[in-house]
Amino acid sequence: MRYKKSAISAAQIVDAAKRVIARQGYAQTSLKDIADEAGMSKGAIHYHYPTKEALVAKVLEAATDAVAERTLAAWRAAGSDPMTALRSAVRELWLVRSTGSDEVHVISNLLAQALHDESLRPQLAAYYRLASAQTSEHLVTVMASYGLRPRVSAALIPRLLLGLLDGLVLQVFVEPTVIDPDELVRAVELFAGALFEATPPGSA
Repeated sequence: MRYKKSAISAAQIVDAAKRVIARQGYAQTSLKDIADEAGMSKGAIHYHYPTKEALVAKVLEAATDAVAERTLAAWRAAGSDPMTALRSAVRELWLVRSTGSDEVHVISNLLAQALHDESLRPQLAAYYRLASAQTSEHLVTVMASYGLRPRVSAALIPRLLLGLLDGLVLQVFVEPTVIDPDELVRAVELFAGALFEATPPGSA
């Protein structure tokens, strides 16, 4: 029972830290801020996470896991028709980024922080590898069902797509109405199509 209570407390701390970092940024967040948000003492925070860096690593893990799970669910739930699947998944990928969830704000803030803090880079790189693998698995499969193969490296295509969405969402953060989701979905469909070509007859 003590272990279960300890695990619950640790999860509460991570959730509180996620909210605070999303609200005011990593650089402006102290362990006291997180303790106040969690309704705990600073000593309780230190019991579970000796340093701010250790706690932030866990917060980043939780945030990237949440985004990755939602992204994977979007691909899996999109349906059997290939182009409908692509459109539905792109729409969800955009919603994941543009709705301003705590997880997205945390990842965006820590990406900016990683420009100066190299310790954050391995975790963020792992997140992008996973997101790219998910996108590649489903997007390449969708296009292959139409008899299409990549014109460029298959590994580059998901990076291009994710880079496009992540770059556009930064613009939405500062100008919320600048992107129309329906138009974006159509544009990404054209963009993705340009990266593929018909598989020659007789090719494996």
